Amino acid sequence: MKKIKVEDAVGMILAHDLTKIVPGEFKGAAYKKGHVISEEDIDKLKDMGKNHINVLELTEKDIHEDDAAQRIADAIGGEGLYYTDPSEGKVSLKSKAKGILKIDVDRLDSINDIELVIVSTLHNNTLVDKGQVVAGTRIIPLATEKDKIEKIENICKGTGGIIKINSLKSMKVGIVTTGSEVYDGRIKDKFGPVLKDKINHYGGEFADIEYAPDDLEKIEGSIRKLIDRGCEVILTSGGMSVDADDVTPTAIRNVSNEVITYGSPILPGAMFMLAYKNEVAILGIPACGMYHKTTVLDLIFPRVLTGEKLTRKDITKLGHGGLCMKCDVCRYPICPFGK
Repeated sequence: MKKIKVEDAVGMILAHDLTKIVPGEFKGAAYKKGHVISEEDIDKLKDMGKNHINVLELTEKDIHEDDAAQRIADAIGGEGLYYTDPSEGKVSLKSKAKGILKIDVDRLDSINDIELVIVSTLHNNTLVDKGQVVAGTRIIPLATEKDKIEKIENICKGTGGIIKINSLKSMKVGIVTTGSEVYDGRIKDKFGPVLKDKINHYGGEFADIEYAPDDLEKIEGSIRKLIDRGCEVILTSGGMSVDADDVTPTAIRNVSNEVITYGSPILPGAMFMLAYKNEVAILGIPACGMYHKTTVLDLIFPRVLTGEKLTRKDITKLGHGGLCMKCDVCRYPICPFGK
């Protein structure tokens, strides 16, 4: 920092907040640290009794906090994001649309290992809304060395950004409700309406619903019918346990050509199944999906609707954070579930 006359400070950076006091009316920061002094500021500063101020002098090797934050945001930000203008050395990254936040965590860690630089984000795979802040970045001091920012740019080089949003797509979704008790009309279907609500909530396009008894061939036939009708995702409900009449998992296995998992480290949702028939995702939803507000379906279904093809590793990673806290008031996704 350097003490200098206000007349000589034009173009220089204020090193700390300057307080203005108007008795009975106002007391606060008239100018905040990092402000670049302009000609218009000189008379205002003198009116405040400031004939000298402390300014920050930068060399060619230094970069101001606002410029640094903007360059960091440009480096880390990828598809589906927009940025706020720098303010007090901070830039916020926001989502352009409702979708799933995707973060390259290893590179994020590498950036935050650089001294006096921070990038703060929501959890990877968080469901976010349009306009939601998903990350923020700044440097700690008023200025830093340019080579630190260049190091960040090199870490992100060729990645298209280490933070992005996979937006939800209006994919055609079909439902297969299984169970002889429903098929025969002995009880009313209560699972189908729940799944329809989930489809609407996450922006999918409900295509059709098929009913099948606890019969292997008929369940397989219902799944194939929906695929033939152009469904891109199939939700099957009922018959996912190990009871003698529960043949839905076998039917899914027979129809698909790739089974990702039968069983998940998520509660509620242990008996979940995910398989693919070519590019069509088939989800076996256990009974918890009918009774609990938030389950394994809420962790997996939105990611499927972005077009992401999940692997077994994607499922097993959900064990850390996969235990629902069953709060009195569910605020998912603003909670630890699935993170």
